Amino acid sequence: MQDVDEALILRCSKCSTAAEPDSNQAQCAVCGALLELVAPPPKVRGDALRRIFADRRGTHGGRDTSGVWRYRELLAVRADDVITFPEGNTPLIHGGRAAHWAGCPTLRVKHEGLNPTGSFKDRGMTVGITQAKRVGAWAVACASTGNTAASMAAYAARAGIPALVFIPAGKVAMGKLSQALAYGARTLVVRGDFDACLELARRAARELGIYLLNSVNPYRLEGQKTIVLEMLEQCGWDAPDWIALPAGNLGNTAAFGMALAAARDCGLISRVPRLLAVQAEGAAPFAHAFDVGFEALQPIRPNTVATAINIGDPASYDRAVRSIRETDGIVTTVSDTELLEAKAVIDAAGIGCEPASAAAVAGVRRMIREGVISDDADVVSVLTGHVLKDPEATVGYHGQSVPGRALSNPPVEIDATIDDLRRTLDRA
Repeated sequence: MQDVDEALILRCSKCSTAAEPDSNQAQCAVCGALLELVAPPPKVRGDALRRIFADRRGTHGGRDTSGVWRYRELLAVRADDVITFPEGNTPLIHGGRAAHWAGCPTLRVKHEGLNPTGSFKDRGMTVGITQAKRVGAWAVACASTGNTAASMAAYAARAGIPALVFIPAGKVAMGKLSQALAYGARTLVVRGDFDACLELARRAARELGIYLLNSVNPYRLEGQKTIVLEMLEQCGWDAPDWIALPAGNLGNTAAFGMALAAARDCGLISRVPRLLAVQAEGAAPFAHAFDVGFEALQPIRPNTVATAINIGDPASYDRAVRSIRETDGIVTTVSDTELLEAKAVIDAAGIGCEPASAAAVAGVRRMIREGVISDDADVVSVLTGHVLKDPEATVGYHGQSVPGRALSNPPVEIDATIDDLRRTLDRA
């Protein structure tokens, strides 16, 4: 790996004002926009860089076993003394029944729910916590709808750093809350929504010197870039036509655009896929902004069953706009009914995911039906969270027969007799 210690730059994504790379600073002191990390491109390119990545896959132990740190030439971070589980190494698999339901027979899914704590957040957190430890942070904090809290709590525990989690009251699935508690984070339930939690976390960073680890932290996005880098390698560096992803706070949308630009500039891919960012109808400020040419972001009060994307004022908006524009991307919405149906199909395919993840597949289906994506396109949908992240949603969907839910699979109570079993099977 090239030595980025001297060349690493932290600068404003809007006005390019530079900041100290090791500062606990996420926003520009001049214009208030988010900061981003920049490093010179690697000295190796194309086939030589592909071979480096491939050779590391066969290693046992150390940072090269991580699906994040293995791609460190394309990350604007220091990669010494890392905190890793390891993370990444998630599968790219055919969507099975979900592919046919979406109307895209070749649809593949990249399942980030198979990371150590059950979501894509681990990719960003390994980098964020490594940086927090490097700068001697006395504590770390995040606002969360669940997955960030679980991931940060686990990685902070691995690093031996106290963790503080702000979660919105009544808006976090028990599967996620239980992880934050189990990993030892001090969990504060805030009377307010996610955006209120994030503002409180930002104040804690400014006034109390706590290291903030939401996606506004530029180190988080560097790790999340590797979702795309690993996906492209699994595709043999033959980029798909489209990459679909759920969109909430927009950190992944920003990171994906950054990763695709880096892969193109280093000669790893010959063309850039289009991004399809999918929001729930009840939490769609990014989609509304897209519909009017990104003239302005209008924050909303969000309301969707998909708790992971139940965000009304996305922090990474400006960077995500750049990603959509640079990839000729699309932003769309799906209803809660559509994303729950997509989840049921994905689950029934033996893959499984949390509700927010299913938005990506539901969005592909909508775009194919509207003729935006052709049914023979090469599409990859990113599933961001594990099926056990939100068990209440799954049980709620299947717990009772509801008209219109053809895939509902309610449990059936029977007597402990073979005759009752036979009658039940005959009815089925």
